[in-house]
Amino acid sequence: MGFNDQEIVALIGAHAVGRCHTDRSGFDGPWTRSPITFSNDFYKRLLEEKWVPKKWKGPNQMVDKSTGELMMLPSDMALLSDKEFKKWVEIYAKDEKRFFYDFAKAFQKLEELGVPFKEGTPVYEFKPTV
Repeated sequence: MGFNDQEIVALIGAHAVGRCHTDRSGFDGPWTRSPITFSNDFYKRLLEEKWVPKKWKGPNQMVDKSTGELMMLPSDMALLSDKEFKKWVEIYAKDEKRFFYDFAKAFQKLEELGVPFKEGTPVYEFKPTV
C-alpha cells in the first residue's frame, strides 16, 4: 500500500485501543490495560513485558508472562525482530506526542488511498441539517 516502516509502526499503534474477540478474529484479549484510551502504551507494553506463547487451542498469540491478561499478535511481535520497525517502537514508547503526530499523518494517508479528489475539492465538507 506504499507505507514505509515508520508509517507501518505508527498505524499498528492503534492496537492501544480495543481488544481481540475470539468470535471475530480467533484471537483473544486486550493489548493494554486501558483499551479505551488512545496512547503509546501499546509500544511500552511490547518492549517492557516478557511475552510467552498462550497455551490454548486458538491461533498463535503471545501473552504477558506476569499476568497472562495482555496479548500480542505474531505481527506485533515482528516489530521487535526487525531492526527498522524496532527503532520506531522505541521512539514511540518514549515520545507519545511524536506517536500521535506520526499516527495522524499515516492514518490520513491510509484514509486517502485510492480516493480520487478533484483539484480544489475539500476533503471534508460539513453541511448542517438544521
